[in-house]
Amino acid sequence: MENIIKVENLCFEYEPGLKTIHNISFQIKKGEYVAILGHNGSGKSTIAKLLIGLLEKKSGNIIIDHKELNLENLYKIREKIGIVFQNPDNQFIGATVRDDIAFGLENICIPREKMDELIERYAKRVRMDQFLDHEPTKLSGGQKQRVAIAGILAMSPSIIILDESTSMLDPRGRKEINELIRELKEDKEMTIISITHDIEEAKNADRILLLNKGEIVGDDQPETLLMNEKLLLDLHLDTPFALKVSRKLKAQGIQINETLNVEELEKQLCQLHAKI
Repeated sequence: MENIIKVENLCFEYEPGLKTIHNISFQIKKGEYVAILGHNGSGKSTIAKLLIGLLEKKSGNIIIDHKELNLENLYKIREKIGIVFQNPDNQFIGATVRDDIAFGLENICIPREKMDELIERYAKRVRMDQFLDHEPTKLSGGQKQRVAIAGILAMSPSIIILDESTSMLDPRGRKEINELIRELKEDKEMTIISITHDIEEAKNADRILLLNKGEIVGDDQPETLLMNEKLLLDLHLDTPFALKVSRKLKAQGIQINETLNVEELEKQLCQLHAKI
């Protein structure tokens, strides 16, 4: 699969001499689901803003779908990228869910007859089709983020960036959005970038870019990076719940394989119970 994003020797400073992003390089393939993982202040949200041209790089190159991100190509590149921010309340403009999904479509001059079809299709895809005439303020946090994602999907971007999109949600809302992201992952034409400090979200990605102090300190599959408990703790990150439990059980002499997935842990525990 070809690379849809290519970042080379990227540097950025909010203030002269204070390096926020320091000489990072990475590539993301079309259809890949990549989590950019790091603690608060590591620079991960800055990368999201650099990728969509909200911030101007100090040096280096950003190539999106074979086009260099510069003033000449800025709006062409933004047409390819949809971004969902962390606070769902800051993303609503319309008086109803329908109006809000329609907002982006109106901006790109989609005809009304086609617009209604797109609104219905993508509201259904995120399981919000029964709420189209509801006021956004009366929705839960998870429902608001699903509506925001529907509005992005309706515009048919090839890249979706989720910038801490679950950080302000309760556990139920986080579960809803993580399940939706897993469903979107099945669309191999869509590239998903999740900016997060949530280990449980990052473990579902195809690949993790681990960030610390504006530098990439790890680039690998979750099964490799998230098993390194010392590295995660050194970076002030948690370890996956299932891995914690499986290691504690193993330390108690219970024969169990270390795993990142709760489902796999439950399966192993059921098998052990059946043998008792």
